Amino acid sequence: MNLDLKINEFEGPLDLLLHLIKENKMDIFNIQIEEITNQYLEYIHKQEQMNLEIDSEYLVLASELIEIKSKLLLPKEKLDTEEEEIDPREELINRLLEYETYKEITKTLKEKEQIRMEIYTKAPSDITNYVEDMSNVNMDVNLDDLIDAFQKFLERQQKLKPLATKITSSEITVSSRKSDIRRILNKQKKISFFKLFPIYSKEYVVATFLAILEMAKNKELIITQNDTFDDIICEMTIGKNN
Repeated sequence: MNLDLKINEFEGPLDLLLHLIKENKMDIFNIQIEEITNQYLEYIHKQEQMNLEIDSEYLVLASELIEIKSKLLLPKEKLDTEEEEIDPREELINRLLEYETYKEITKTLKEKEQIRMEIYTKAPSDITNYVEDMSNVNMDVNLDDLIDAFQKFLERQQKLKPLATKITSSEITVSSRKSDIRRILNKQKKISFFKLFPIYSKEYVVATFLAILEMAKNKELIITQNDTFDDIICEMTIGKNN
């Protein structure tokens, strides 16, 4: 086997040894120590010839392989029938199996990390300026209830259709949505809070919700709800229908 490997290609001596075993298509439970040891030592010698610094851990494993190889070459002593012969490779095999398990787990975690890096999230928008003084707002509904209803609306919509992220040429502003809501209520007088969100895009939804809050704060809009689970109704304040 022609070894054209570099020391920085491996994470350590066990990584190199596992690579050699797989390249030779050996059974990890029946490693041909003599062949693997020769290839491992050949790798070490090539690194030295290229004046590359060899980590001590590579040399330690090399000495272990030579020791195992020597034990396997020595004549086997006759053991009592009750005694079980110990394979000199057993400890090395266990270490390789453990390392292989950790390596597979690490690979899986890196794949998950890569997938997570491709997911981008946006921090919640700050609407403090619109809700800091809502004590005198024309709302029969508690502000927390309104925000909770809005959150549930978003969750329902999310299951049906993801938020649109396509950039459009027309900018959606709070001011434009306030004008739209006024036109709607001039015609319909009353409308469900949820029907004021016919378009489900991030810009449209946020601008609409802030427009409703601002109109309620300015006493342009009355927001009512008869019972806890009833629909939330929006209507223009009398005298501000124009």
